[in-house]
Amino acid sequence: MSFAKDILAGPAELGLPSKYLMFNGVIYLAGGALLLAWPGLVQTLLRDRAFVGQEEGLFRVIGVALMIVGWLCTMGGRTGSREMVAATVPDRVVFVPVVLGWLAMSGVFPRFMIAIAILDPVMGIGAWVLLRRSAA
Repeated sequence: MSFAKDILAGPAELGLPSKYLMFNGVIYLAGGALLLAWPGLVQTLLRDRAFVGQEEGLFRVIGVALMIVGWLCTMGGRTGSREMVAATVPDRVVFVPVVLGWLAMSGVFPRFMIAIAILDPVMGIGAWVLLRRSAA
């Protein structure tokens, strides 16, 4: 099988949790691409402070990281694996809010960090709820 066929191959039928993980991946991909192309989004939409140093470059790196996470979620969802969906839940519900909440409290672009610290766990809980419902 060629590389392209390997990437594009997927199960015949995806369950709702896998489709949801793919949808989350698309959100991460789009958000990351937006930050990569327009780091000023942080000030425009969330009214965080103006960049005073090289923060623009750091937000572009965050954008690339979000795109990588989005790609992995999209491809992981396409496998149809319940385990893949479940594997994303703990870090999204525990690790992300703790680390980003700590950064927000220390004054590092608090509105942006809080927005992600809320959005990511909510989507992680959504994945868990869908997994539980589809198991019954």
